[in-house]
Amino acid sequence: MAKIPVQFTLNGAEKAEFFDSGTTLLNALRDKIGDTSPKGGCHQGTCGACSVIIDGELRLSCLTLAETCNGAAITTTSGLSQGGVLHPLQRAFLDAFATQCGFCTPGMIMAAKVLLDHTPDPSRDDVVEALSGNICRCTGYEPIIQAVLTAARSNSQNAA
Repeated sequence: MAKIPVQFTLNGAEKAEFFDSGTTLLNALRDKIGDTSPKGGCHQGTCGACSVIIDGELRLSCLTLAETCNGAAITTTSGLSQGGVLHPLQRAFLDAFATQCGFCTPGMIMAAKVLLDHTPDPSRDDVVEALSGNICRCTGYEPIIQAVLTAARSNSQNAA
């Protein structure tokens, strides 16, 4: 199988790797690079647990080929905290008890981050829509929705 060189930025760090043609970004991140924050749930693009941000856009890493990420900026949940300080979304999820088993949490946080990057003061309906591509079997979604709304309020207060 052909090895394909791919250069990209992962959580602010430059990376250059060779991947087998057809390797998903999920497998590349977890198995080759060691960033296990994206989770492999369904491997079919329906659960959202593997969501990452590529060039500002929410993407499913289980359906994205690593070779298509040449030159891209990729962010995973492990890249959100800075200097040991949790990102406001990560803090809000903890404070709102929005995680139970935690499997869906990375994808939920990434979806919420893209939402807040584009819509800093979302309505509840905006949050529900943004999270609609993510499945959670534990929380009943309400704590997750409240965590995103809390993070949005926190961000707007910090910006003021």
